[in-house]
Amino acid sequence: MIRWTLPLLFCLSLAPARAQDTSDPPTPKDDGPSLMERGADMFLRGLMDEMDPALRGMEDALREMEPELRQLIDMIGDLRNYEPPEKLPNGDIIIRRKPVPPAPLKDGEIEL
Repeated sequence: MIRWTLPLLFCLSLAPARAQDTSDPPTPKDDGPSLMERGADMFLRGLMDEMDPALRGMEDALREMEPELRQLIDMIGDLRNYEPPEKLPNGDIIIRRKPVPPAPLKDGEIEL
């Protein structure tokens, strides 16, 4: 058996060494969305199905409140005319109107 080992090793050493195959593995064909995309799609569809009745109810409530909301918007005007809300120690919340800037003087004069 030892007689065959040495010639076998000699023959194997003379055989050309094969390099590793460096070509890219074949990429799978794009057969549509991936598993993650399908899972996200299913999750979002389920969420939409659950939220749909609540959103429809909110839409109906806002349609009922629309005249009052328009009246409130007309009363308030521009929100930039108001300071941020403040909470008082007794729990009241007040929203103060910003002071009106003084009118400019005639002919571009400046009061010192």
